[in-house]
Amino acid sequence: MKIIGIDPGLSGAIAVMHDKKVINMYDMPVMAEGKKNKRQLNSSQLVNIIKENINKDEETIVVVEQVNAMPGQGVTSMFNFGQTFGAIKGVCAALKLPIFFVRPSKWKKHFELINSSKDASRTKVIEMYPTLSGQLAKKRDVNKSDAILIAKFYFETKLKDI
Repeated sequence: MKIIGIDPGLSGAIAVMHDKKVINMYDMPVMAEGKKNKRQLNSSQLVNIIKENINKDEETIVVVEQVNAMPGQGVTSMFNFGQTFGAIKGVCAALKLPIFFVRPSKWKKHFELINSSKDASRTKVIEMYPTLSGQLAKKRDVNKSDAILIAKFYFETKLKDI
């Protein structure tokens, strides 16, 4: 079984796990929007990434971090975030992939990351998968780490008997 973990948002990431092993990681595909160097989700590239990681003969599940509006964020940024989240849901629906949502508090509690720094998830993943340390060497790779932990959370809580 493959699990595709997604940390949504324009700076988010996608991680693909097969039999509890990380087989691929991607930054969220984005492209320019308008004149002001704004970014938007590249939905067609997201489709390509997901398609190249699914196989008709194998069950694939998508697990997405369930996000909400946060106090202090601007209206425009929250609209863009919601737009990206909706596009991810739409892509999964169009590809007929089952999609599950997990709140950040759930997966972070599972991995003992509540009240820790944002970068703690990167450290946790490197401890679990030392061979990935080169791919997670930069602080900005924390989103890939989050996507890995989102997928791993599903494996460990929903599929623990497999």
